[in-house]
Amino acid sequence: MTTAATPRPCSIADALAVVGEKYSLLVLREVFFGVHRFDGIARNIRAPRDILTTWLRRLVDAGVLEKVQYNDRPPRYEYRPTPAGEELRPVLLMLLRWGDRRLNDVPPTVFEHSCGATLDPAVVCRACGTEVESRSLTPRFTTPGWTVPGRIDPRAGPGRTGVEPVCTTSRRHCSYRC
Repeated sequence: MTTAATPRPCSIADALAVVGEKYSLLVLREVFFGVHRFDGIARNIRAPRDILTTWLRRLVDAGVLEKVQYNDRPPRYEYRPTPAGEELRPVLLMLLRWGDRRLNDVPPTVFEHSCGATLDPAVVCRACGTEVESRSLTPRFTTPGWTVPGRIDPRAGPGRTGVEPVCTTSRRHCSYRC
């Protein structure tokens, strides 16, 4: 018998449900570059028009973009980031940084900051001002019953891990004895 594992509550998973598809991020890239009209976005990301229409609608419905009419006859629209959409700009800049460092010998796009320097984005702690590194972080779970290894199993007894198993085998072969 298999048990259905409860997925970890996670804002990353929730965000990916909105912007985790490739075309969503490419649409945001184009909007952040200043390309706001459907034809320009379609040309630059090479998405099929029906898929682009679907993803634009989803981003508008999710409150990431707003659809603004710029022409009455015929009605024409452009897409602008909402405040929630603007909050995704640093995410795209960090993806750009990763891609530049790991996938491209020469960055295809560089940004100049208002200070005059080429932008090298970093995640910085607002409280202390230092750059965030993996070793400086400790997860603290606010959802009851969750720890680093997973969900605490309320049935756990002596000798059991206390972490809910993800069982995909038959009962007699299951090392967790589900």
